[in-house]
Amino acid sequence: MTTSERVLPTAPLASDRGLRALSRAADHGVLWFAISAGLFAIGGRPRRAAVRGLLSLGGASALTNAVLKPVLPRRRPPVGWVAAHRQARRVPTSSSFPSGHSASAAAYVTGVALESPATAALLAPVAAAVAYSRVHIGVHWPSDVVVGAAVGGGIALATRRWWAVRTEEPATLGPTSEAPEMPNGAGLLVLVNPGSGTADDDPAAALSELLPEATLVESDPDTDLEAQLDDAIARVKPRALGVCGGDGTVVAAAAAAIRNDLAFAVFPGGTLNHFARDTGVEDIEATREAVAEGRATRLDVAEVTADEQDPMIFVNTASLGGYPDAVRLRERWEHRMGKWPAAAAAMVRVLAQAQPLEVSMDGRRIAVWMLFVGNGRYSPADQVPMSRPELHNGLLDVRCLRADRRWSRTRLLWAAATGTLGGSAGYERTMVADLEVRVHGEAISLATDGEVVGKGNRFRFTSRPLALRLYR
Repeated sequence: MTTSERVLPTAPLASDRGLRALSRAADHGVLWFAISAGLFAIGGRPRRAAVRGLLSLGGASALTNAVLKPVLPRRRPPVGWVAAHRQARRVPTSSSFPSGHSASAAAYVTGVALESPATAALLAPVAAAVAYSRVHIGVHWPSDVVVGAAVGGGIALATRRWWAVRTEEPATLGPTSEAPEMPNGAGLLVLVNPGSGTADDDPAAALSELLPEATLVESDPDTDLEAQLDDAIARVKPRALGVCGGDGTVVAAAAAAIRNDLAFAVFPGGTLNHFARDTGVEDIEATREAVAEGRATRLDVAEVTADEQDPMIFVNTASLGGYPDAVRLRERWEHRMGKWPAAAAAMVRVLAQAQPLEVSMDGRRIAVWMLFVGNGRYSPADQVPMSRPELHNGLLDVRCLRADRRWSRTRLLWAAATGTLGGSAGYERTMVADLEVRVHGEAISLATDGEVVGKGNRFRFTSRPLALRLYR
């Protein structure tokens, strides 16, 4: 029996044309780029999933096409292996083993699954169909597809080594604390950022419905936020303070709550911020119930003093060096490319152009590219910090990128890319209750909770254990 006689004639099926079209759509990753455009438009976790998916796809494509195919050559199935109406219009000339389409599909969907399992569940049938289509149209053996999918999935899982997956578990907080019970919000003052939430969602309207007796005050972008809060607190004399907005609004309100010894409530209102995620207060209804029942927990905050200025509270992070410059670039670019891609591009740009900072840390003189100070212990310890396991130990997580090591910039980029940052001589991490930093030379920018807040030469970072009472 000849090769052409091995396939029995079959009538064309409606699925034949669809599988051929799907296979073509996945050429050069076009299908996955188009899907990513939609996920970027959605934003939030789907956008982050798209970024990891595309990075995984790029790694899988490079490995299969540049390494495995040349090293492990294999002939494509013969032309007569499938019926004529199923055959691809153009048979690739590269090695059949492994399937690049299958590797890319598996890499993309696995990468998406690491960040957003729900999104990946919708895309998994598409990826499976792409992989099967390569056998259906006769350009790959089944084993090519199986191995390709395994390679792609493995590459995606390996991205966790240099870009940790953020845990969904909130941080453990401190002891429970007394707080006013306000079933309908009577006695609660809530600062609302009108820009929080989505375009179709009015956070003030949602809060008015849930807490009809609360006093809502909208922030004015043209007025100092601290002054607005102090004025509103003096006028309303609330029993507790709430906030609906992002990290910048949250930290200002948290500082006001501490100054006035008020319990604090966070209503995300569609804004997904770091503090809300880490403390597990991402749902308006859940916070309303905590306010109604008077359920509160104490947790740490931190403060920084720049030169002779008044201390500034931060609830997430503070940083010196290149990071404030990266924040400014990210804010300039994120409207065009999204926050995560903009942040990555900004960090590469800043590190490439940064000048070393001569600093003394608790009297020890060193040169650094940037300094990171976290309120509480951040995880992972040997990668880019992602989340906090706890917020009640009275410690600061201090990390610095050393500039006084040979080839320090290149070594740091290599360590970050290979997941070996924790073992790099240019990377230092310590846990302390307070830290004094003196910058030798011109005053430099200070960033707290993603915002550039001032300049200075002498900085003192201090943990304030269990200073905030949070409804949760």
